[in-house]
Amino acid sequence: MAVSPPSGSAGTNDRPWWLVVLVLIALVLAGVIIANDLYAQVFTTVIKGLGVTVFVTIAGFSLATALGLGIALMGLSDSAFLRQAARFYTEVIRGIPILVLLFYIAFVGAPALVALINVLLSPLVSQGLVEPMQVRDLSLMWRAILALMIGYSAFIAEVFRAGILAVDKGQIEAAKALGLSGTQRFRLVVFPQALRTILPPLGNDFVAMVKDSSLVSVLGVADITQMGKVYASGSFRFFETYSIVAYVYLILTIGLSLLLRRLEQRLRLGRQAVE
Repeated sequence: MAVSPPSGSAGTNDRPWWLVVLVLIALVLAGVIIANDLYAQVFTTVIKGLGVTVFVTIAGFSLATALGLGIALMGLSDSAFLRQAARFYTEVIRGIPILVLLFYIAFVGAPALVALINVLLSPLVSQGLVEPMQVRDLSLMWRAILALMIGYSAFIAEVFRAGILAVDKGQIEAAKALGLSGTQRFRLVVFPQALRTILPPLGNDFVAMVKDSSLVSVLGVADITQMGKVYASGSFRFFETYSIVAYVYLILTIGLSLLLRRLEQRLRLGRQAVE
């Protein structure tokens, strides 16, 4: 039984009025920041942490993507040991909150990593060619990046695994019939097709990491949140400070979401054109 559409034009109902409202709010807040000296001062202070936030996000996500792809390939390998190891990794890491993982990597994993590096470099250290590494040599920012890398790699591994499994088996069989090796099949046939499925959820994980990068402030890393925290604790202007912090994060996340949605639409149109 056909269901009649609601009254009014479907095109009108589908217009992104929510985006129009958000843009208007953003413009109003931008005007307040320009006109009000207090808000302008808060914004100037908070925005100093933008570079750190962007660097932590890009570095952490790039490393997490590479590690996640490796874990996904392990989970799809012919070796039962590698499959079980990949499953063990993803289940354990996904069960630990990012904040707990951040503390663990910063204060437990980092000293262990430095000790391992010193063991590997011990022949060079004994000959006086290099100095032994100290825990303080591994900055808190890089400890935070390593924690984000490990935490997100488990989720990204599942994204890659699902995308690879979604590729039509007939495509793989045809590649085998053409005599392509396993590496060639993955590089030329499987991965390009899986990428269309992988990109949308991968983009969502990137936006989520922009928000979760604020957790590095608990280690004193001077990102947007930490700069806001320091200003608010000194001025007691909590409402103004955290309003600006939320405003900056909203601009980042919504802007990225719109770009990723546009990319997803282009990929969908490209897929339809090919079909």
